[in-house]
Amino acid sequence: MDAARIARTIATEIGAGPAQVTAAVELLDGGATVPFVARYRKEVTGGLDDTQLRTLAERLTYLREMEARRATILNSIKEQGKLTDDLARAIAQAETKATLEDIYLPFKPKRRTKAMIARENGLEPLLRKIQENRGLDPQALAGGFLTENVADAKAALDGARDILAEELAENATLLGRLREFMRAEAQVTVKVSPGKEEAGAKFSDYFDHHEKWADMPSHRALAVLRAAKEEVVTIDISPEAETGAPKAERMVAASIGDLGERPGDQWLRNVAGWTWRVKLSNTMYIDLLTELRRRAHEDAIKVFGRNLKDLLFSAPAGARPTIGLDPGIRTGVKVAVVDATGKLVETTTIYPFQPRMDVQGAEAALLALIARYKIELIAIGNGTASRETERLVAEVLKRLPKTVKAPTKVVVSEAGASVYSASELAAKEFPDLDVSLRGAASIARRLQDPLAELVKIPPESIGVGQYQHDVDQRQLTRALEAVVEDAVNAVGVDLNTASASLLSHVVGLGPSLAQNIVTYRDANGAFPSRKALLKVTGLGPRAFEQAAGFLRIREGAEPLDASAVHPEAYGVARRIVAACGRDIRALMGQSGALAGIRAEQFVDETFGLPTVRDIFAELEKPGRDPRPDFVTASFADGVESIKDLKVGMLLEGTVTNVAAFGAFVDIGVHQDGLVHISQLADRFIKDAHEVVKAGDVVKVRVTEIDIPRKRIALSMRKDGGAEAGARPTTEKPATRGAAPKGQSKFQSAPKSAQNEAPSALGAALLNALRKN
Repeated sequence: MDAARIARTIATEIGAGPAQVTAAVELLDGGATVPFVARYRKEVTGGLDDTQLRTLAERLTYLREMEARRATILNSIKEQGKLTDDLARAIAQAETKATLEDIYLPFKPKRRTKAMIARENGLEPLLRKIQENRGLDPQALAGGFLTENVADAKAALDGARDILAEELAENATLLGRLREFMRAEAQVTVKVSPGKEEAGAKFSDYFDHHEKWADMPSHRALAVLRAAKEEVVTIDISPEAETGAPKAERMVAASIGDLGERPGDQWLRNVAGWTWRVKLSNTMYIDLLTELRRRAHEDAIKVFGRNLKDLLFSAPAGARPTIGLDPGIRTGVKVAVVDATGKLVETTTIYPFQPRMDVQGAEAALLALIARYKIELIAIGNGTASRETERLVAEVLKRLPKTVKAPTKVVVSEAGASVYSASELAAKEFPDLDVSLRGAASIARRLQDPLAELVKIPPESIGVGQYQHDVDQRQLTRALEAVVEDAVNAVGVDLNTASASLLSHVVGLGPSLAQNIVTYRDANGAFPSRKALLKVTGLGPRAFEQAAGFLRIREGAEPLDASAVHPEAYGVARRIVAACGRDIRALMGQSGALAGIRAEQFVDETFGLPTVRDIFAELEKPGRDPRPDFVTASFADGVESIKDLKVGMLLEGTVTNVAAFGAFVDIGVHQDGLVHISQLADRFIKDAHEVVKAGDVVKVRVTEIDIPRKRIALSMRKDGGAEAGARPTTEKPATRGAAPKGQSKFQSAPKSAQNEAPSALGAALLNALRKN
């Protein structure tokens, strides 16, 4: 597969043309980044978007690795003197790594096998005689091959069998057919390991589980794989015993030839069956288990990435003075005040709860801070004592003078705040601040600008994943870093206020250059223009080209520096402005200001229509933020714990996480409820993301409550929820209680079909997120 073939393959997969792929590959090979190419090289790639380009980059790596492996295999077989034209053609036409490895099997250097020993003992001619003289009795033929190393006819026939079995196990065509057969017919059977019933009770749903391999969803596969890793269950992947296994044996026999009922045919058929049972069934098991794991990992990473993207794109409350509250009972409520720029200006701790119960002191402290800093927002962490703290704040707001505009109180997710607080980055930002108070500052800042604060936390610690600790960590990290990079560059970064951690995600920069930018800014003051970036140590023309368009300078000398127009296109932008006959500052941001001119007028040999249209859009809405407007959920008064819930209650909440089987919603009772996928809408839903995303404010109805197990079933259906005609199921939860330390808060998912609404509470609440 040469470069042209790679381009054709990828083009088919991403729905583009080979020329588009080739152009994109040249840009990426030249050091360009995905966000840069997607935004500023649309003419070159024909408008490939960031999703297509990410897929292109991943597949390019895979296919190039495959090309390297193809070359290695060709050279190895050539060096052995065994390369034929047919073999070279088969290697050249192989489209997957698995096919390549199947072809290479007979030529792969291996340890001494039973087949090798049989050949050394002169038994290969016996096998050929049996194959060529099927009317003769193999037992009789074997008598002519007895030696001091071959004691009797049975030993001779066993040796011949070992040779044929190895040939069958290395038959690339047969392996391919068996693999396709298994993908279509294989069943996954899970059984509890003897004596593990009590220790593995959280996996009890899988103590006797059976389903088709092809239909097994990723969340269930991951649950089973985790149970197997903990030696609670055993997994078998095989065709159905009565019909599937005989069919597999017939496929193996058919690869030998057309077998009749003669003695030699019978012997060959028996060897085929033996080969399937002893060798090939195990090979297929390993292949399908590996594929199941890979498929589950890819799906889980995709879900995590999508949830992370939604969270990073959460609406910012904006540059407003904010109090951050990190609730606690015995240790007190940590308080941090940040100004409109996110700068920490004051911290304290209040003790309104047991054992001190200093409610009066706590209220006085908050009232003083609100007045002193003209607070507009109060961010309350959603962990322990969140609702109690929210009630305290509500009382404080009632005591404000009528002449003072009351701040808006918002419950904010604490996910990852503790990780950030104890990090080296937090220690560098707040060297003299107690770890617990750093968390309060983070909570305040993530309300002002979720993206700017969340990039400081390792994505896998943010808590929007599914079995993230079980999947390939390198693949997960790579995927999540791409999500963060795309989000940061889609929103844009204020060059004069951004932290080094946020700047490091701007394409072309990285941690080192980001720190150099902050160091330069601290020493020289705010950057007056994008061009001034070139004065930063180590930041050359290449990095400037990649990064400049994603960096913003508000109120600078160059108005276009506040937009997403790239400096290389400033000339085009000024021609557009000149055609309007207006000052650029007066024109920018004015809807309809460009109504009298057409984008086609400004196309030239360098900048095509896509870029010109983007410039038009930027001039009308410079530096527009793609994130939604800021809205918050209003928790119901008097509903502060799971004990306050009643079936039928209509509540407002915030979507905290979306999984394959539904969405988790924070309704303000310290325990997220689950809206099963069947309860998300009054229509069939294949993917929960069709309806909701992390951060959405939704209205839900309580359908079931299990106080002992802290589980809440919710519905977003207008017809009343689970009672309305859903098929019942006896599904039980695969795990109980909080997730083990270091593991995902997600557990397993319902066995029921995606839109089959579980009537049992356990089915509806499977794997609900547990708050710390």
